[in-house]
Amino acid sequence: MEAVARDWRAAGLDEVDMALAAYAEKLTRTPGRMEEADVEALRAVGLDDVAIHDLIQVIAYFNYINRVADGVDVELEPEMPPRPPR
Repeated sequence: MEAVARDWRAAGLDEVDMALAAYAEKLTRTPGRMEEADVEALRAVGLDDVAIHDLIQVIAYFNYINRVADGVDVELEPEMPPRPPR
């Protein structure tokens, strides 16, 4: 998990997990740039529409809840790295 947190591209993930991570990163960082080819990349590694739907729901939820927490300045858990200075 530490390797994934540092750099998922160099963490030795299998093909499916690489596709999941790439999709999650793009949806998180540049949601307006999502296109059918992004979904097709997930299908190409064997994911069906139900799995893709579930993936999108999880990504969206984590993005949502992190923004809620940031919006009300929730205290981080002690084991989490500190926030960057503002």
